[in-house]
Amino acid sequence: MAAGGRNGRGGMGGSGGTGGTEGPGGAEEPEGSGNPDDAPGAVHEEVSALLAAWALGSGMPGDDARVRGHLRDCPPCAAEAQRLRETVRLLDEPAPGGSGRGAGRKANAGMARGRLMAAARAARPGQGAPAPHAEPYAGAVACLDALLRELDREPARWGTPVVHDWDVQGTVAHLVAADEVLAERLGLAPVTEAGTGLGPVPGAGPEGGFGDSGTGPGGRTGTGPGGRAAGAGAPWELRWTARTHEVVAYEHTRPPAETREAWRTQAHGLLALPEAGDEQLAAMATTLMGLRLPVADHYVIRAFETWVHARDIGRALGRAVPPPPPVHLQRFLGLAVRILDLALGPDARPVLLSVEGEAGGDWVLGSDAEPIAAELVLEATDFLLLLGGRQDPDEIARGQAGDAAAAQRLLETATSLAWL
Repeated sequence: MAAGGRNGRGGMGGSGGTGGTEGPGGAEEPEGSGNPDDAPGAVHEEVSALLAAWALGSGMPGDDARVRGHLRDCPPCAAEAQRLRETVRLLDEPAPGGSGRGAGRKANAGMARGRLMAAARAARPGQGAPAPHAEPYAGAVACLDALLRELDREPARWGTPVVHDWDVQGTVAHLVAADEVLAERLGLAPVTEAGTGLGPVPGAGPEGGFGDSGTGPGGRTGTGPGGRAAGAGAPWELRWTARTHEVVAYEHTRPPAETREAWRTQAHGLLALPEAGDEQLAAMATTLMGLRLPVADHYVIRAFETWVHARDIGRALGRAVPPPPPVHLQRFLGLAVRILDLALGPDARPVLLSVEGEAGGDWVLGSDAEPIAAELVLEATDFLLLLGGRQDPDEIARGQAGDAAAAQRLLETATSLAWL
């Protein structure tokens, strides 16, 4: 989603462990020693969550004995622990000669270690769930992650055409590029820079973010499809198109599994940031994709785009992707209506928009100086897909009364906001 002021155009894209187990005298207590929390299933879930931290040597006191005791009796956890330990060993091994396969491994080491560290942080005691503003993004990431895991059994389907000129891998790469602006603004290292030759994310500096003007650090410009330059004075949409094109092109030089890992690393990194769990921190406003909004709203935008593209991929693969739960849809709708109202402007004839369903509501959009000219009744998912560029006004079922021109203007304005 993105929007300017009343006279501007915008866009809507459519991103605990426990303490020790030692008893008196330091003897290790066996699993299931009378504590209900030590039931085999509970221990398995707890140790599974601690494995990333344990593999990195960053566990809490007492974790080592608990993990090792469980690994003796749980082959799946033992195998995962061995894989994680081997990953850490490879990351710490120096790259021979600065070129070849070793150099490539080191170029991606930060990405893989970042993924492990995000998992380790998530397993620490006190690590809470995302705050309400980040919950929709966590849900959308989990949904897409589950969909992509199905491709482990059918790797050839990564090449299935999805939307625009992207296949599944290209669509995931697009999400990498879409999420990276918020990620870098909040201080995460880019997953697309090391060893790629892409350079820094344009507009990710304090005053950039694909806003109304400005470029990335050092005045960097992007190159759009076909080599067209997206210079410093180009609109943010053109600079954004250039960046997403180069990231998609780069990711297609890699195995699809690495593209998925890059996306997951960045997504989990965003969810591990303090801004994802603290509503006060997320209240800070910043300009990204042409829109100055609180960071909390940018998380909602990332969630919306991730869900839309998960739905795109699901449709291409013949897999049903359900709509987000009502509490997440409410977040999408609230922000979407605010942006649509800004795009319509204060002089538009007012329309009463009623969105049906548990997540719905009623809003008057347009001028507040005259009586309501028209009424529109839409279903929540249809309205969001209209804003996401996945449906046309003539395709959606709706109830309508009053001034047809005013209602049509609202629908066409909603469609114009899509830049996904």
